[in-house]
Amino acid sequence: MASYQLPPIAGLPALSTIERAAVLDALFEPCTALHTLSIDLLHSERFETYNELVASVGVQLTDLSKSASTSDTEWLDKILGAHPRLGEKKVESAQSKAEQAQLNTGGEEEAKKLRDLNAEYEETFPGLRYVVFVNGRSRPVIMENMRFRIDRGEIKLERVEAIKAMCDIAIDRARKLQAI
Repeated sequence: MASYQLPPIAGLPALSTIERAAVLDALFEPCTALHTLSIDLLHSERFETYNELVASVGVQLTDLSKSASTSDTEWLDKILGAHPRLGEKKVESAQSKAEQAQLNTGGEEEAKKLRDLNAEYEETFPGLRYVVFVNGRSRPVIMENMRFRIDRGEIKLERVEAIKAMCDIAIDRARKLQAI
């Protein structure tokens, strides 16, 4: 895990825009669209815990998912699409590298199957990436979930599940990045 440590929650409003963006990047993934949506929230709101902050960002994302505006759903898809593909070797954020390490332990046949599922998922849901809170589950269990979600074929439910997964991941990261 990276040596980044989250600043005390009470001090967020006083941080610079760049520092607030770094907090969002550590909790979620580096994403300009998320910065645009949520950076002011970290300045204007006071949170008692990082879980509260994550929940507030989750509300913002959910509001976008419920919007009838195409531009809102496209904005949301940019944010959801910032997550790396599951099992991908080249991953931008240190948190994702650590989280994905356990998924890169299977053989090449399993890795190919995961790459194929990623491609099928992205073909089924253009603009999205499969996002899931792995939380210790094995690659076969994750791939089974991925297959279920592809076969279900419901983009609105995908957005809801991806938002929930992003928030679960962010809460887990907050816990780890405060314990450094």
